[in-house]
Amino acid sequence: MMIGKGIVAGGKTVPFASEDGKSFSAYDPSTRTAGRALEIERIAAPVIPGKIIAVGLNYRDHAREMALEIPSEPILFMKPSSSVIGPDETIRYPSQSSRVDYEAELAVVIGTTCRNVNAASAQDCILGYTCFNDVTARDLQAKDGQWTRAKSFDTFAPLGPWIVTGLNDPHGLTVTARLNGEVRQSSNTANLIFSVFDLVEFISHIMTLDPGDVIATGTPSGVGPMERGDVVEIEIEGIGVLKNTVG
Repeated sequence: MMIGKGIVAGGKTVPFASEDGKSFSAYDPSTRTAGRALEIERIAAPVIPGKIIAVGLNYRDHAREMALEIPSEPILFMKPSSSVIGPDETIRYPSQSSRVDYEAELAVVIGTTCRNVNAASAQDCILGYTCFNDVTARDLQAKDGQWTRAKSFDTFAPLGPWIVTGLNDPHGLTVTARLNGEVRQSSNTANLIFSVFDLVEFISHIMTLDPGDVIATGTPSGVGPMERGDVVEIEIEGIGVLKNTVG
């Protein structure tokens, strides 16, 4: 796991990792220097997770869109940390695929090592939230009959622009995807089949979650293809905009 450091605005945080790797240490806002401008060339991905646990078919409208039944339990798959890129970085179109799709998602960033937690205490394990694009080679997904190759190419996990902390209820946030400025996805996390806290409970009973791990909570209807040269923006209410170009 790699973690950046610093606070860019109130509540938008990329905190320090603790030395023991079990949790994040506290940051004292009083140590900030008032009035200093943020001088950066670009914002990198706010976290390089040890693992990305993604959830398929977690919006009812997306399940209908894909002509699939509503799942009775969360459908999980993994994306490698090597697929992570940050804001304004380029999504590379692989030569093996002829259709690459965007998928706007709310991402949960784990803040402390947790296992076998229940939904009622799941929030204590969460550092914060960010935007996520679960880029997918849709033709390869159909060809392979499973999702690993289609989801795992380098650059297929845009993440950012930052981690928002102090968000007590993630279940009423507007989720939007724009392609070249045109809205293609528009939904709300209130429409999740399995809530954020239910997902933390379910996943933590399967595997230990470590600081910096990311749970991608699923995408609503409206997924579609991107072409080389396109600009895709994932916006989540209260978090910000994650923008990438397809190259």
